[in-house]
Amino acid sequence: MSIEEPVSAALRDAKARARSTHYTVGTLQSDPDGTVWLECSCGTVLRNGPTWTLDEHVRLHRAEAKYLELSAAAPPGIPRLIDLPR
Repeated sequence: MSIEEPVSAALRDAKARARSTHYTVGTLQSDPDGTVWLECSCGTVLRNGPTWTLDEHVRLHRAEAKYLELSAAAPPGIPRLIDLPR
């Protein structure tokens, strides 16, 4: 038997907020040294590096943004892996 509980509006809104404030803008740029980069709508420049791809940086940036938004909206008392500074 499974009981499905809906996601709270606060967490759903946090997820949507992260998605709507962290999207790539402009066109792919390339530097003479082979670095490729894009800007995020938040102003962060997302680029490849010596051991990571641009795609990996974009995915990490979006995951971090989502984590921060969800963490800020989570109800108090939920057991956590990471303690957030308050």
